[in-house]
Amino acid sequence: MAERKLLILFGSQTGTAQDTAERIGREAKRRRFHCRVEALDSYPVAQLIQEPLVVFVCATTGQGDPPDNMKNFWRFIFRKNLSPASLCQMDYAVLGLGDSSYPKFNFVAKKLHKRLQQLGASPLLPVALGDDQHDLGPDAVVDPWLLDLWGRILPLYPLPPGLGIIGPDVLLPSKFTLHFLDERSSGCDGEAARQAPSELHPFAAQVVSNLRVTAESHFQDVRLIEFDVTGSGIEYSAGDVVMIQPRNAPEDVQQFCQLLRLDPDRCFVLKPSEPGIPLPAHLPQPCTIQHLVACYLDISCVPRRSFFELLSWFSPNELEREKLQEFSSAQGQEELYSYCNRPRRTTLEVLCDFPHTTCAVPLDYLLDLIPRIQPRAFSIASSMLALPNRLQILLAVVQYKTRLSKPRRGLCSTWLASLRPQQGAVRVPLWVKSGGMKFPVEPDTPIIMIGPGTGVAPFRAAIQERVAHGRKGNYLFFGCRQKSKDFYCGAEWQELVKSGHLTLFTAFSRDQEEKIYVQHRIRENKGLVWDLLSRGNAHIYLAGNAKQMPAAVAEALKSVFQLEGDLSPSEAEEYLTALERAHRFQMETWS
Repeated sequence: MAERKLLILFGSQTGTAQDTAERIGREAKRRRFHCRVEALDSYPVAQLIQEPLVVFVCATTGQGDPPDNMKNFWRFIFRKNLSPASLCQMDYAVLGLGDSSYPKFNFVAKKLHKRLQQLGASPLLPVALGDDQHDLGPDAVVDPWLLDLWGRILPLYPLPPGLGIIGPDVLLPSKFTLHFLDERSSGCDGEAARQAPSELHPFAAQVVSNLRVTAESHFQDVRLIEFDVTGSGIEYSAGDVVMIQPRNAPEDVQQFCQLLRLDPDRCFVLKPSEPGIPLPAHLPQPCTIQHLVACYLDISCVPRRSFFELLSWFSPNELEREKLQEFSSAQGQEELYSYCNRPRRTTLEVLCDFPHTTCAVPLDYLLDLIPRIQPRAFSIASSMLALPNRLQILLAVVQYKTRLSKPRRGLCSTWLASLRPQQGAVRVPLWVKSGGMKFPVEPDTPIIMIGPGTGVAPFRAAIQERVAHGRKGNYLFFGCRQKSKDFYCGAEWQELVKSGHLTLFTAFSRDQEEKIYVQHRIRENKGLVWDLLSRGNAHIYLAGNAKQMPAAVAEALKSVFQLEGDLSPSEAEEYLTALERAHRFQMETWS
């Protein structure tokens, strides 16, 4: 009989693809498979040629980009020197998770599916495309796809003789067990030895300043935050991003510990419940409950269906158990969406709504129940040439209302905005990663930067860097609502205009009756834009919200190409594509 071994690899940016991969892993264990679930970049990709059965679960980010934890795999799998028969022994399935409101919907999953076939692998099923925009979310596709998947896999890999599928009435063991130590918090959560800053070893950077750059009367609180990175070894260039590891609010940590009757000062070590399961790399060993809850468990995230499914197992209360089971069933997804997703109810708030169940949760299951807090990425808004040993970010504080009485707040932005460096030393764990945007090294190449809102952050870094090198030819299209309220770094831009280092075009959308956006300013200055591109070999950069703005700007550029370059619509499309291929048109967008 063929060895019953299944590998599940995921590329996940926000945790949804990982959650789905782990769900497939649990279903595989119930079908008696030896199963591994790993991020694509954690898996030694050269071993893929020996894998008989693989399921890939991949999200698509930004403008059709792979998630951060599969970028190395992505580069490897598209190497031209790979043999067309490299993966001829592999049966595989690809599940994509995306959002159909974006132009490159599930681009990564589609492209991976095609590439695996080119390398000789055999698809068990057509690629499946989960969609966030569906009323039931991606599960509308995932649920029937999983039934089909097991229908294909089990005839190829029958259950071992005498064994059946482990039924849904049996609780699978937790991934880890917590072993409490006699000592309390002294000696726990020790500082790691100094290493180059990375996700596993972030640098605790001191906050130097935290300035609001929008008017107090403006609805949006935007901050320019400066960190001191002296002694970290951190170096960065314009276009790079800083990753920040947020933490839960102290009052939320306290409430969580009270609900689950946890002593925050107790110290524990984690042990895997079966061989081969790696320990969480981001948790110190030994660790306190306080550190686990404050720095690791994402108690402010909106819980997923798998959370309710696992939580229902622990409920001693019949009413609560029935409700949790309904939320985790396929039939209860509309009600779950209405209770949880639409109002953006947090994990902590759900636990408060199910008090009898919450105080019965076994501690060993905490890490199965609640995901890790994901680091947040911010475009660096400064240059080391202008500010040595300093790093700045431009941060919009996320806050909005739903039908719940308490406003919804972004975990990281709320935490960072609350820091008060003037009241004493405050440190933030961070590290720097290479960004997607690369600025030209040739000193005479002009750059056209389109950065509405906080999209201007990487361009502030680029302009500071180029001015330090004495480079002119800097053209910035900036958009916001009102000149008097959210014209970020306005005085700085005006000084650069005066000194001849910057040509600035502004679009203040609410300062007149008709709304004016950056795409309107591009059309108005079509002669200059075309001249810079066709004669000056200029590069164009676009950063900001990924929803409508990138498409509107692309349309404006194509209009410029048609009107000034005398190109047909199809030629204008091709011209824009050629700029992208030559890295003369680069985008960094976020949702």
